Amino acid sequence: MRKRRSTDLPQPSKLCDVIDLRPVTLRGRGVILEPLTPEHASGLKAAASDGELWKLPYTSVPAHGETERYIERALEGQHAGTMLPWAVRDEESGAVIGSTRYHDIAASIDRVEIGYTWYAHTRWATRVNPACKLLLLEHAFGVLGCAVVGLRTDGENLRSQAAIERLGARRDGLLRHFGTRRDGSARDTVMFSILRDEWPAVKTRLLERLAEVRA
Repeated sequence: MRKRRSTDLPQPSKLCDVIDLRPVTLRGRGVILEPLTPEHASGLKAAASDGELWKLPYTSVPAHGETERYIERALEGQHAGTMLPWAVRDEESGAVIGSTRYHDIAASIDRVEIGYTWYAHTRWATRVNPACKLLLLEHAFGVLGCAVVGLRTDGENLRSQAAIERLGARRDGLLRHFGTRRDGSARDTVMFSILRDEWPAVKTRLLERLAEVRA
C-alpha cells in the first residue's frame, strides 16, 4: 500500500517509504470503521441526537441540518489528501454510533493525526473509544508505517486531555490562539503525539483499558 518517494530521507538503518492512505474498512473488538460516505448521513444524525452532541462547546458534531455538509467537507479533505474519515458502527447492533478520522496528514514525513472523534452519548465510557483508537493506531503504525501519530484537543477540554493521556500519548505543548470553536471564539490547542517506538507500550495500555471498561 506504500510507494517509494523520489528523494527518501534516511531513518536509523533504513530509508522509509511515504505512507499511502486509502479508504479501508477496519474491524475488531466490537466496532467497525467504515469509510465515510453520504449514505451515513441518517446514521450520524441519529448518533448525534443521542445527547444532542452539537450543543457541546468542544466538538465538531454536526447538527441535523449540517450533517450532509459535514460529510462533504470530510470527503473534500479526503480528495485533497489531508483527511481520511470513517463512520463508526457498532458491530453487534449495526447502528452508526459516531465518526472519527485521520487529519492533517503529512505523508512526506509519515505523520497522521487522529481527531474529529465523537460518539453517541450512551457510548461514552464504554469500550468504543479505546477499541476505535486501537484500530486506528494499529493501522497507522502496523500497516501504513507511520513514524508518528498526533492528537490534539481544546485547551479547556480537560476530559479529552485526560482521555488522550490515558492512552500513553506524550503531551507536546500548548499552541495559543490556534483554533476556532463552534461559537466563533478562539481556542488554545493542546498537542499530543505517539512515536513509532512508543507504540508497543501504548498498545499494551489500550488492551488493558479494553479489559477494564464495560461493553
